[in-house]
Amino acid sequence: MEAHCHIGLDGYGSGNAGADYNETNDPVTPQLRAIDGINAMDPCLNMAAKAGITCFATGPGSTNALGGTFTAIKPNGKRVDNMIVKEAIAMKCAFGENPKRRYGDKKIATRMTNVALIREAFRKAIQYKAKVDAADGDITKMPVYDAKCEALIPVLEHKIPLKAHAHQANDIFNAIRVAKEFGLDITLEHVTEGHLIVDELVKENLPLAVGPSFGHASKFEMHNKCWETAGILANAGCHVSIITDAPVVPLHYLPLLAGFAIKAGMGEYDALRAITICAAEHIGIADRVGSLEVGKDADVVITNGSPFEISGQIHHVLIDGNEIR
Repeated sequence: MEAHCHIGLDGYGSGNAGADYNETNDPVTPQLRAIDGINAMDPCLNMAAKAGITCFATGPGSTNALGGTFTAIKPNGKRVDNMIVKEAIAMKCAFGENPKRRYGDKKIATRMTNVALIREAFRKAIQYKAKVDAADGDITKMPVYDAKCEALIPVLEHKIPLKAHAHQANDIFNAIRVAKEFGLDITLEHVTEGHLIVDELVKENLPLAVGPSFGHASKFEMHNKCWETAGILANAGCHVSIITDAPVVPLHYLPLLAGFAIKAGMGEYDALRAITICAAEHIGIADRVGSLEVGKDADVVITNGSPFEISGQIHHVLIDGNEIR
């Protein structure tokens, strides 16, 4: 399973018609929900399922400082409402180049402004929540409804974490700083320079989703990208998932990415955990998926050998006990 991608909101070769993962009219959009943009009929979902990807987290991209909520779904239906494992798993936020690139001529020219917008949104949400709590259900005392503040309340109440896009070391530290400032739970996505700051990440003890490590370094913040990152972090004791960030890398390549990480020094068991139970723990649904245990969903993949070998073949894929391959 995959802990971080954008499948269903952006498909392979779908162009603008299928691109629903980045809302570019406002850099602060926590009120957006992935479920409202997912196309359950996108062919890439079926491709992923047949490759043995039985569950994944998908949601808004990294154009906005605050982008909206991610959801966890299974690629086994035609209507997204019937495919949900957990609707709101995290609140997407982004640090680094992407918000600057989109809003540089308008609202975000520097990392300082990007972080300031996130802080401002949470300060407003804290004030709004205080008024809601003080009203104690009395509608005459309630503040004027604010969709953005309402969307951030579950983060303040530790019901969902921040899901922070951060490649570069300074952006990783910015994300951690903001989370600590407001007492928020957080997971880190991409962590491209994680191998350069491994000692600090060990101390922070946060869930790390590493990737995509496949392909070229398409941005400056990714210039230290390498296959060794996941293994170095896992070997140091960090909680590591491996991700494709699909459609950046096709979701059905996920087992191959784990194989490349093994070749670069990651333990095979750690790599298996990185695309199963660690991914489930990363997005808060390990009570249902991520391992074969009594009481969990019957999501099973049977292969003729190691899932990391390019020559390996998948014989059976079951989602919720139903064979789809």
